[in-house]
Amino acid sequence: MSIPPGSRIGVLGSGQLGRMFAMAAHRLGYHVHVFSPDSGTPAGQTADCEIQASYLDEDAIRQFARSVEVVTIEFENVPVSAITTVAEWSQVAPGPHVLRVAQNRLREKTFLSDASLPTVQYRSVSDAEQLQDFMNDLDSLPVVLKSVEDGYDGKGQTIVSQPTDAADAFQRIGTTDALAEQMVDLQLELSVVGARSRTGEMECFGPVINHHENHILDISVTAGDQLPDSVNAEAVELTRKILEQLDVVGILTVEFFYTTEGKLLINELAPRPHNSGHLSIEAAVTSQFEQQVRTACGLPLGSMALRQPAAMANLLGDHLLGEEPDWQSALSGSDVKLHLYGKSEARIGRKMGHLTATAESTADAESCVRNARRRLQGAG
Repeated sequence: MSIPPGSRIGVLGSGQLGRMFAMAAHRLGYHVHVFSPDSGTPAGQTADCEIQASYLDEDAIRQFARSVEVVTIEFENVPVSAITTVAEWSQVAPGPHVLRVAQNRLREKTFLSDASLPTVQYRSVSDAEQLQDFMNDLDSLPVVLKSVEDGYDGKGQTIVSQPTDAADAFQRIGTTDALAEQMVDLQLELSVVGARSRTGEMECFGPVINHHENHILDISVTAGDQLPDSVNAEAVELTRKILEQLDVVGILTVEFFYTTEGKLLINELAPRPHNSGHLSIEAAVTSQFEQQVRTACGLPLGSMALRQPAAMANLLGDHLLGEEPDWQSALSGSDVKLHLYGKSEARIGRKMGHLTATAESTADAESCVRNARRRLQGAG
């Protein structure tokens, strides 16, 4: 049963993804209530109602669920218990089973392996001896040691070059609940944003090629002819398989490694809109945020076909500290769009907004956003 415009959508989480979701929902005529432990948040600034309470407060979660017609998420680390409570009183998208897999790297890798989907070589390890055994079994080093939970933007992980470094590696990540993955030689990293409805209808946006700085996404560009058509098609097909086999209702982003040997390997899953999909607002027929509204409310999915090559540059606190940013210069290009997230304090590494540009080619779009960001910082 579809949920018509004029209804209330609840969002667990209140950062920039919730902010852009609320904007898309309002365009379709919905009211948005956000729930998080914080107040005055990026999403709360644009929502119709902002509720501040702990995700572990069952009474508050229950009351929130009863006040809306459907609930979705803004980030995947909402406690599964909160989603389970919501599901007793309201429709949810995605369901608790999706979060349970995506919140735990070992469960995520096990799901992919059981589904015969391609990943890097990995092993669950809980001490230095197990890590050393894994490294000794590999044909090449180094490996990446990752905490099983609560890691993002490079947090909770470290590179281990030699078996003798195993003990120090566990100290660096601060947990013995860990996963070791063999590092691969990369050509590039890419992602596909997929959407699946309650009836099994699917749409995908991407692939998008991603460039990182200090483990944080820096630049994303539509792949275009930078990848062989066969690789673009394989990435989309793998995303569709995951959406179906994980029984996702909502948005799922699949992050891929593309190796120097020409292989696609699945890195991580994110059951929500993704930083690399922000350029879909300008570049796609239907953005990832509008698609999230459609999947949650049981509306037909929109096309996510690419309108025009595009590129996005993240704006971190690093880019906004110091002198007042030159907004006028940055926006002097007619194809540049600015998105700010309403965060009052700029800090190193904090995502404050992004710039997007469209152009006749991906290369032109990338050059446009890079130049706009330089102008923003007064760099000519």
